[in-house]
Amino acid sequence: FQDQAMMKTMSGGNCNLNVPAKNSYRMVVLGASRVGKSSIVSRFLNGRFEDQYTPTIEDFHRKVYNIRGDMYQLDILDTSGNHPFPAMRRLSILTGDVFILVFSLDNRESFDEVKRLQKQILEVKSCLKNKTKESADLPMVICGNKNDHSEVFRKVRTDEGENLVSSDENCAYFEVSAKKNTNVDEMFYVLFSMAKLPHEMSPSLHRKISIQYGDTFQQKSFRMRRVKDMDAYGMISPFARRPSVNSDLKYIKSKVLREGQSREREKCTIQ
Repeated sequence: FQDQAMMKTMSGGNCNLNVPAKNSYRMVVLGASRVGKSSIVSRFLNGRFEDQYTPTIEDFHRKVYNIRGDMYQLDILDTSGNHPFPAMRRLSILTGDVFILVFSLDNRESFDEVKRLQKQILEVKSCLKNKTKESADLPMVICGNKNDHSEVFRKVRTDEGENLVSSDENCAYFEVSAKKNTNVDEMFYVLFSMAKLPHEMSPSLHRKISIQYGDTFQQKSFRMRRVKDMDAYGMISPFARRPSVNSDLKYIKSKVLREGQSREREKCTIQ
């Protein structure tokens, strides 16, 4: 009877997971076209690699975690490599908490694009930082994909990638293969560690849970008989929808106003 209750299927989107705002994060994946951004996201979410290439306009995914009884939410924004709307890319950067910049090791132009993106992220975030007086770090991974290809086709040397991150302790460089699943887990582990997020968010360090367990997923006593020794679970939300542009703008505005009000209160403190 208890197992049947846990197996309750949530038809119609009845999965209401209450995640504290402080435990909600957005990961933004950027890079040129055809470098493997969506393949890396697919590895992260499903452990799969799709051989067929489909151009991405913009994909939004959400994964929720129960880690030692605490709820976390990770929104993943898989962006277009063409960037037809520069203002949208800027908005994506403004709302991002952690970043993955992807280039292809056999494509020099995609590496140059990553250098431009890194500079843009630092500039955009610096602008917001000046308005909010934030002191938070900016976790970022620069990812050279397709290291399963022959060295004959390599156009970017390893030391060139490493040089992009050498002066920033919150930025790391990895050469990966989404196709062979090489270094992908390690890359996410380091990214989450830099962001001070639970390392159990990494693909291989939590148990994947089906949406059918959603009703009990957020309970601190959540356990399943077969995996009772584990204390980290992850579930992809099939009902996730990308927040509207208006919602993103309101989020940024509230962040600026909240920090501004905080500074005003500090100024008014009677010594």
